[in-house]
Formats: sequence, C-alpha cells, structure tokens
Amino acid sequence: MALLDIYAGRTAYRALAEQGLKSELFDFMLGASGGPKWFVLAGLDRVIFPSFFAGRSRPLHALGSSAGAFRFACFAQSDPLAAINRLAEHYSHTVYSDRPDAAEISAKGRQLLTHVLGQTGVEEIIQNPVIKAHFIVARSRGLTRFERKEAQLLGLLGAASGNALGRRQLRHFFERFVFSADTELMLGDPSGITSQFVPLRSDNLQQALMASGSIPLVLEGVKDIAGAPPGMYRDGGIIDYHFDLTLQSTTQQQGLVLYPHFWPKPAPGWFDKRGRRQPHKASYDNVVMLVPSAEFIGSLPYGKIPDRKDFETMPPEQRIPYWQEVIRRSDELGQAFVELTHRQDLTSVMRPIEFTRN
Repeated sequence: MALLDIYAGRTAYRALAEQGLKSELFDFMLGASGGPKWFVLAGLDRVIFPSFFAGRSRPLHALGSSAGAFRFACFAQSDPLAAINRLAEHYSHTVYSDRPDAAEISAKGRQLLTHVLGQTGVEEIIQNPVIKAHFIVARSRGLTRFERKEAQLLGLLGAASGNALGRRQLRHFFERFVFSADTELMLGDPSGITSQFVPLRSDNLQQALMASGSIPLVLEGVKDIAGAPPGMYRDGGIIDYHFDLTLQSTTQQQGLVLYPHFWPKPAPGWFDKRGRRQPHKASYDNVVMLVPSAEFIGSLPYGKIPDRKDFETMPPEQRIPYWQEVIRRSDELGQAFVELTHRQDLTSVMRPIEFTRN
C-alpha cells in the first residue's frame, strides 16, 4: 500500500525528476488551515522540521494560516521536535464543556499557545536566523468586525456571496495581513487581494497566532494587535485556506515550495471548501505537495482524518484515543518521506499537479 502521494507542478516535477527529493531545492514551505486535520501530518512534521532541513544556513520561509501557522511556530523554535510534540499532545487532549461558547474555546486556544511557546518560544521564533515564520491573519471589515453573532453571520453571508462572484470581492469584507519574522517574503495573488506585512514582535506574536486560528462564530476575534492597524483580526484561512499564491524572496534564488497537505485538491479560500474553484496554475508551478494516500486514510480508525466536527460527534473518551491513534500512525508517513528522500528516481511515484486552472 502506498502511504504518501507526491504531487508536483511543472517546474517542481522537473527538478525532482533530475535531482531527487533534496532539501536544498526548497526555499519555502506552506501550511494550510484545517484544525485537527493536521494530526495526520504530525509524523511528517516530526521528520521535516528537525531532520530534513537540519544544518541549513539559507533562509527558509514558512508561510501558514491557522493550524499551519501553529505548526510553523513550532518549526521556528530551537527544538522544533519538542514543540510539535507539545502542540499535538495538548491539542489532541483538549476537552470543552457540553455547550462551549466562543469565550471558552478562545481561552483554551490561548492556553494551548502558552504551552506550545513556553518561556522562550516567542524570542526563538523572532530571532531564528534560518526558519522565517510568516502567519496569515484576516482583518475584518464591515459587519464581520463585530463580535455579535448575528452581525458576524450577516457579514459572512455577504462575504460568501461576494466570493461566489470572484475571490477579489473578498477584499470588501477581509484584508490579508502577514505577520512576519522577515521582510524578504513577497506574495503574488492572482485574484488581486493585497497583502500587508507587519513585523513579528515579542508583544504581538502570540496575538497574531491566536488571530490566525480564530474561526468566525466559533472563537472570539483578536482586537487591535500590537504593531498593526486597529481592528478586529480573525482566521487567516478565510482568505488563504489552502492557498492560491506565488511566493518569492527579494534576496535569494527562487527555490521550490514544500507543501505537506492532508487533501489532494486545495481550495483557495474558506468559502471555496464546498465549491469548484481551483487555484491558478502559476501558484503551483514550483510546489511539491506531500499528501496521505487514499489507502492510508482508509486504513485509519473510522476511515477518515480528524476534523473539528469530532468535538460534536464523539465524546472525549472516544475522540481522544482516535486522535492519538492518528498521530501515532502519522509516523508511518514520516518514514515513507524518509524513504522517498533516498530514491534516485521519483518519476514512478510522482503525479503532476492537475487540479489548477490558467
């Protein structure tokens, strides 16, 4: 049974066919939103973060939204393996009351971040000379900036309607902000949504991380993040759920993008999850996606990867062992990745990326 599928854009496919899966080919990483879906990738992170890029001296830009931002906050710490294990362990054991409100869920989120970052994590991320973390956050506009659920819901319905007309319309409801440990990253958006960059600082890093995962209607937004324009900041996945962006650095050669992902067909934004909108071909030309195979997912308990609905459909005594088993099994994907790095010929196992549009 194949455990791990590799999808590669045209440029990436050619590079891997000629040189193999080498760490020096990559200058960027992407981390998608998805909450507990990330657990299936934990084993990959346990290999990629501490081992695959070990000894690197050239900057690696790691851009994430929501769960992806949390993962890269672990990646940029001095002991990324210990940090990613803290994230997996604490998050998988989260328990809420029978009817949790946004305040309770947000409080648990802040506790999670405090545990993952520890006493020194914030400064380690900001000062990391190699792993450059970038966290995507959406600043709310119009009704989406209010905490009252009725106003948020109306604003989200408007945003969904605008998004159906074109992704560019999202700019009337949300603005993309990128909180960055480095000023060298440049983003290209084929839909024309602009990006505003804010330096990560000791007084805003945890705020930015919390905002990046603050799902509308589920968690409280984060108001007036230090160093950023005043406003209400929410989940970065609203605009950039699975990404439709090109990544460049202003100071170095443009390498490939490594993208461990739990789904073989990325949806650009949050409102595209159930639609048919595809990302642009140019956004994935130099991307290498690592995706758990359908056979591997089918072999997991319940034949699926975890998701937020598990909080509602499973009691903790059922959900927590299930999530722990997925995290344990994800190490099989990490081992499969290691084996791929030793292969001389990847053409027999790679698939060209075909889910994009011009």
